[in-house]
Parts: sequence; structure tokens; C-alpha cells
Amino acid sequence: MRKQKEIIDQLSDRELMINFYLSQGIILVTALSLTPFLFTSFSDLFTLFRFEKIGQVLFIGSGAGLIVVLLDLLLMKILPESYFDDGGINERLFTNRGFWQIIWITLLVAFCEELLFRGVIQTKFGLVAASLIFAIVHFRYLANKFLLTYVVLLSFFIGYIYEYTGNLAATFMMHFVIDSLLGLLIYYKSGN
Repeated sequence: MRKQKEIIDQLSDRELMINFYLSQGIILVTALSLTPFLFTSFSDLFTLFRFEKIGQVLFIGSGAGLIVVLLDLLLMKILPESYFDDGGINERLFTNRGFWQIIWITLLVAFCEELLFRGVIQTKFGLVAASLIFAIVHFRYLANKFLLTYVVLLSFFIGYIYEYTGNLAATFMMHFVIDSLLGLLIYYKSGN
């Protein structure tokens, strides 16, 4: 993690954001590139987002997201700080942003990642494949056994919510709630 932190610290803010947008672009392009091979049409993929089921989106998606955030906060209180060391990426990403930038960043992440991991991979290859690939893509956690285990379990939980609801909008909301609240926590803890 120390080497990763050194690399992150050497990046300018502009370079950090370019890398962020590139990573999300790769995830989005991968999802869209696989769609013609795995779905009849693009609309088949996007119909998995069922925002009209507002109860699932708000109650199940937001509720599950809040449960994860509360668990995170509890674990942060009782476990050593080193358990949550991701090499400084999250701190760098969220510390110097404003409220609306954090909302934008976390909306983009939730949309791109849920589209690929739950919408394409889980729909076509199952929960286990989606959860393991999700963990691998979050490679910054591979050096931290606790974070790796946590992200795998979190991915299975998000995947379960998708299996339970059949609604990508619910997992999108869950992912957004988790990332936005934790991103805002980092932002406000930094004194902004």
C-alpha cells in the first residue's frame, strides 16, 4: 500500500481526475461493447433499470446502502485504521471536491459499475462471476486482506439485492448511497 500511496501522492489533481474518468470510461465502454453480443438490443440492457418501482429503489436500494454505511462506520470505530487503508485513493478523490462534485463522481461510478457488473455480467454469467470480477477490478484492495474480503462480501450483497429485486435501479441507488455518503464523510472529515 505504501508504494501505491506514493504513486497517488505524485499525481496532480488533474491527472487523478483523468485517471478516474478513464477508468469509468473503460467500465462503461466494456458494458456497452458486450451488450450486442449478450443482449438482443441495447434497450434490453437498459430496461433492467426500473425506476418506476420507486419503493424498491428508495426503500430497498437506499435502505441497503444505509445499512452498509452504518456497518462501515461501526467497523471504522472498532478496527485499526490500517484495515481501511486503500493507498489514499479515496482520500485524494474526495478531499478536494465540493458537495456537487462528489455527487457527480458517485453517480457516475454507481451507474457505470452497476451497468457492467450487475446489468451485464451478473445478468448473463451469474452472481459469483460478477462479484469476483467486481473485486478484481477494485485491485487497490488486493494488498489489504480486510478490504479485499469486505469488497467481495459487499459485491455479493449488492448482487443479492439485484437477484432479489431484479431491478438495476435498486442496486444503482444502493451503490450511490454507499459511495456518496462515504465520499462526503471523507470530504467533511478533511475540514472542508
